[in-house]
Amino acid sequence: MSARHRSGVLVRNAALLAAAAHLAPAGTWLPGPRRALFPALAGRGRPDHVALTFDDGPDPRTTPRFLQVLDELGVRATFFVLGDGVARFPHTTLEIVRRGHELAVHGWTHSRPWLPTVSRDAHEVARAARAIRLATGAVPRWYRPPYGILTGGRWLAAARAGLTPVLWSAWGRDWTEDATAGSVAAAVRRDLRGGATVLLHDTDRAAATGCWRAALAALPAVVAECRAAGLEVGPLAEHGIRRR
Repeated sequence: MSARHRSGVLVRNAALLAAAAHLAPAGTWLPGPRRALFPALAGRGRPDHVALTFDDGPDPRTTPRFLQVLDELGVRATFFVLGDGVARFPHTTLEIVRRGHELAVHGWTHSRPWLPTVSRDAHEVARAARAIRLATGAVPRWYRPPYGILTGGRWLAAARAGLTPVLWSAWGRDWTEDATAGSVAAAVRRDLRGGATVLLHDTDRAAATGCWRAALAALPAVVAECRAAGLEVGPLAEHGIRRR
């Protein structure tokens, strides 16, 4: 084998290893393996508690509606916000905190992470965390990547920013065009048990237009079901997840 050929093989092997390191952690997106092998990442917490979380905001059109219903229900939640939204809508972001809710990092934009972009991931996650601090004074503790795809680069970015990655163990599938209050409540119910982390969305910025209405309408039923089972509902800060 010539030196040139050996060099080419080494370069290809290095590229394959980099791709594997980037994509292999994304397998945690699969709910079954995640719940079985990585309970903290799946948001498994106290057995008497359910963590309620919302993704993709803040959105001045829709987030205040969720805040109002949460006030009426007497529930606090965790909002995973996008940094570009925080920068555009600082008043809505601050209102989330004023109402007693927790802010967490969802990234800077709702981007897909297929190509390794370690330096960009680190920059954007840190930038989003900084935007939250500047807008509200709150220091975020948690990170959930867009689409729940936790690549190697995004995992490293969270670690560098001092954030703990948390995905979910129950979701409402509320981002689709045909979502209804009934379908969202039924989807959450399938995996709802003590220690669960529930994922909903307080905006349609990265989903089907108007789908947020289904999640909003389902909220009272989801909370009522938790309370009927003797479960508290609250933010991740009270959920008892070990931070890493």
